[in-house]
Amino acid sequence: MNSELRTTVGGIAPVDPEVMKRARIRQARLTKPPGSLGRLEEISVRLAGIFGNTRPEVTGRALVIAAGDHDVVRQGVTAYPQDVTAQMVLNFLAGGAAVTAMARRLDVDVTVVDAGVKSPLPEHPGLISLRIGPGAADISEGPAMSREQAERCLVEGARIGQRAAGAGSRLVATGDMGIGNTTPSSAITAALTGMRPEVTTGRGTGRNSDQLRHKTGIVARALAVNDPDTDDAIDVLAKVGGFEIGVLAGVMLGAASRSSAIVIDGFISGAAALIATRLCPQLGDRLFAGHRSAEAGHSIVLDHLGLEPVLDLDMRLGEGTGAVLAMPIIEAAAACLSEMATFDEAGVSDTGSEKSATT
Repeated sequence: MNSELRTTVGGIAPVDPEVMKRARIRQARLTKPPGSLGRLEEISVRLAGIFGNTRPEVTGRALVIAAGDHDVVRQGVTAYPQDVTAQMVLNFLAGGAAVTAMARRLDVDVTVVDAGVKSPLPEHPGLISLRIGPGAADISEGPAMSREQAERCLVEGARIGQRAAGAGSRLVATGDMGIGNTTPSSAITAALTGMRPEVTTGRGTGRNSDQLRHKTGIVARALAVNDPDTDDAIDVLAKVGGFEIGVLAGVMLGAASRSSAIVIDGFISGAAALIATRLCPQLGDRLFAGHRSAEAGHSIVLDHLGLEPVLDLDMRLGEGTGAVLAMPIIEAAAACLSEMATFDEAGVSDTGSEKSATT
């Protein structure tokens, strides 16, 4: 592992179980029936452990969108032309995409990264141009990238994640853009969860049943041709991943090293999270699943990571849309734990009965 990456991983502190214990005690004394805020209560306790404060406060929201192309599209795994990746990056920068519309409304700072887009992009003040390669190679014929490129994805992503996190106590979300990127995500998920490609591979964009069978065969071929070492997440990324997936994995590690909470989006962000948590298992305690994608493999990812989605809206756009939508809910959970009065503070009588939770 690259020395800078090793330092980043080593800087990710475990969540504080003592703070979480005290947060649960405070949560139980807030002026409401016990459990009446449902999953918001556990979200708030997790934030307390992440931020190291029984009254967690979210100090900002940031989204990193990483874009990259995939030469596996030559195998007919998607209905969209590869040029759409670059076109959508320009759309992000112009503010015309779904996720940028949401981000404006929800006060989310957006960073757009060219991790490895095939078509050259013009310079833009809102674009971080890494361009680690002109698109990942066709994984059905050989490795997506070299190991050195995979490590660079992670290192550069970690730097971006650290900047997005700032001084910590922020929510940092991950989003993606890359025509064909559900195919490497399916391969990564199969490699790191042990599930078969027939289970991890979904329709992606615009695929019918025959096309899905073809796509599944491409994923299986990629795994057979490359034989990734499932005990080595960097090898998996290099052999069957993509530049934007590697950068997003790095973003998660970098943001976590600054004590932020990370909100992952859909299937591609989920595949990146599988890479990142294999490199640093305790990162998983800092992850929130913004939503459950309609893409088949995403539920497998969430089950493997032990995450329950905040939202389930039958979305599968990517871009970070599900993560951005979940951010205000996660922040509201923190506000309830931090700002609500306890029974003692408010002078409100407490029956002390568990039955009050149903009244």
